[in-house]
Amino acid sequence: MTRLRSVPRDLYAAAAAVLLVAAAILVGRNVYTYDDLIVGWPPLLGRWDPHLGPGTPAALLVAAATVAYGPAVAARLGWRALLLAAWGAAMAWTWSLALIDGWERGIAGRLTTSQEYLSVIDRWRDIPATLRDFNGHILLHSPDNWPAHVAGHPPGATLTYVLLDRIGLGGGGWAGVWTITVGATACVAVLVTVRALCGERLARRAAPFLVLAPAAVWMGTSADGYFAAVAAWAVALLALTVTGRSLWWAAGAGLLSGLTCYLSYGLTLFAVIGAAVLLLGRRGVRERPLLFLPLLAGMAVVPVAFTVVGFDWWEAYHLLVERYYEGAAGVRPYAYWVWANLACTVLITGLATVAGLRRAGVVLIRRQGNGDARAEDLRLAFLVAAGLLALLIADLSGMSKAETERIWLPFALWLLPACAFLPRPRAWLAAQAVLALLLNHLVATGW
Repeated sequence: MTRLRSVPRDLYAAAAAVLLVAAAILVGRNVYTYDDLIVGWPPLLGRWDPHLGPGTPAALLVAAATVAYGPAVAARLGWRALLLAAWGAAMAWTWSLALIDGWERGIAGRLTTSQEYLSVIDRWRDIPATLRDFNGHILLHSPDNWPAHVAGHPPGATLTYVLLDRIGLGGGGWAGVWTITVGATACVAVLVTVRALCGERLARRAAPFLVLAPAAVWMGTSADGYFAAVAAWAVALLALTVTGRSLWWAAGAGLLSGLTCYLSYGLTLFAVIGAAVLLLGRRGVRERPLLFLPLLAGMAVVPVAFTVVGFDWWEAYHLLVERYYEGAAGVRPYAYWVWANLACTVLITGLATVAGLRRAGVVLIRRQGNGDARAEDLRLAFLVAAGLLALLIADLSGMSKAETERIWLPFALWLLPACAFLPRPRAWLAAQAVLALLLNHLVATGW
């Protein structure tokens, strides 16, 4: 009964989020110009473009099936079957949303534009030499400067697509398939983490919300979906290690953590979420302190490999900051984006997540009670709070002014488990689905 009495407060939180988004739209369109914000449909980078597409029927079908049957299926399936079902459903949802824009515009052409990774594949004929010379092309005034997305990330991001091309999976189509397939595993990684640290009950309740996330609108259209999955699996393997699994999982967690830092500079903030995992699993850490040896050894592999070849991560980061303010960031007003970025977060996580975060906050504030269910709730609320803290640090840094509907996908995924606290999940799932469908059918996203 208490849970149901809190429903009006959930609606108030959702209403406040709607007002935040409305304010970001109105201020962005009426106070600022395009030359100020450099986005076509503030706060999103895109343009108003109502349309239907070949993915529309599939998206409606996946949404309806997940809303109608998702909570019941998540409650009854065996755990391994649930993980496979979640991955399959997340892929179906992401593919169908992407295909609303058609194969070329929605998938194959996304990573081939002039600012994207595939536009420079031909410049990577000699990979070691290109890595040694990578920093010499970051600044705008440097010769043959890298396109925005290549310059804005460590070379691990571009190198992924270079290696796909080398093994015969070249072109935008294969790049899109890779990004969607790998990106969809992120929901599985989050489920594994939640179960390991907070219990299976909450993981099962969160599963449909991780599948039907509005974030899928961008997970299938940018490499950040792939980055999100790598970072999520680093956290998942760490969670398995601290809860008693083999120390080899620690080596895997370290390896993926190192790779994460060479896919995106901003994902170093995943250290906040990693620290939360270690704190939640402190009993396992105390019992097996040796886990830090394979963890740190694994973490060193990717940085050492890139450094030996000749790429200097720290130099590249400082050059990127300079490039960042040479371009759009030097124009985009911090006073708008520091709160409008949060409106973007509402759009990628949905109103259900806002309501779930409200309930997570209540759980943290009212810490009394020591039953098993209560302890699991506290642990999940703490994990979600760590994800939110990482996102807020990224926001305050000023290094993410606009395009956070894409850039913050890795952090946003860790807010979605808060939906496990919600009663009446089907109603909230329906709200998530409607938001995603409206966004994908009314706005043409792109960069």
